[in-house]
Amino acid sequence: MRRREFIMLIGGAAVWPLAANAQQPAMPVIGLLDQRSPDELADRLRRFRQGLKEIGYVEGENVVIEYRWAEGQYDRLPELAAELVRRQVSVIATTGGHPAAFTAKAATTTIPVVFIASDDPVRLGLVASLARPGGNLTGINFLSGELTAKRLELFHELVPAATRVGVLVNPANAVNVEATLREVGVAARTIGLQIQIVNASTIREINAAFTTFVRERADAVFVGIDPFFNSRRTQLVHLATRHGFPASYPARDFAEAGGLMSYGANIADAWRQVGSYVGRILKGAKPADLPVVQSTKFELIINAQTATMLGLTVPAQLLARADEVIE
Repeated sequence: MRRREFIMLIGGAAVWPLAANAQQPAMPVIGLLDQRSPDELADRLRRFRQGLKEIGYVEGENVVIEYRWAEGQYDRLPELAAELVRRQVSVIATTGGHPAAFTAKAATTTIPVVFIASDDPVRLGLVASLARPGGNLTGINFLSGELTAKRLELFHELVPAATRVGVLVNPANAVNVEATLREVGVAARTIGLQIQIVNASTIREINAAFTTFVRERADAVFVGIDPFFNSRRTQLVHLATRHGFPASYPARDFAEAGGLMSYGANIADAWRQVGSYVGRILKGAKPADLPVVQSTKFELIINAQTATMLGLTVPAQLLARADEVIE
């Protein structure tokens, strides 16, 4: 072999791997938008990644996830959504409820968006219909808004002596506040309860809210649906325990943290379903053709240890209906 041909052969061998690497398609990028901090969402993030894995996507191997956390500052959501749009992500997952979903909807009409909503997404205006969402949005509806009245009824069964109930809501989330007040108001009138609405949208305001409940002599506390409250569940449960308030919460995370009772859909599984839908869209599905998934399993969780500490006897019929009793 002549020297020149040999050099060309060696040089060509060195180029082949580089050319092959250059032809590798870029990994798709998912944007995840949430108004909270990731600190207390580790389990839910695991479930989101589980849903992705069910469709064949593993973070760092064949998909990239760009996280945008507003750290409790709702006014940062538009800026963070705009960053994801500029990043040209393949799909946006909004896991923080209505505020993140509405922000993403306003930010783009072309990038697919998969949301989690606690209230009817058709009534909210997120989608045209559950079966055929239309547009670039679809997602999971875990129906907690519609379960608010039922949760108050169950709470009344557990603490029938309570006649004055303090209701905690987050004014920064107007949609959830409206739904909570509507449902609680009707149920309270039917049962014969007096309710007192107290606002809290910061850690300091949560502390002040419980001071108000003590001053106004509330018999019990009913915590409204809100992603911020979920991220502050340890603080809320601690305050209720310290002041001796029986309290009702919208998700099992609270009961697992020591809260007296919770009633609602399995939100962690909703995160898994969001991950699954995101994966399906990456595979080519159109959000307009993916029906909004509605939760069908609702969990009543009672913390018997907390009930004992509060001096409450849980009625036998309520124990029999509970999906889980934490001893």
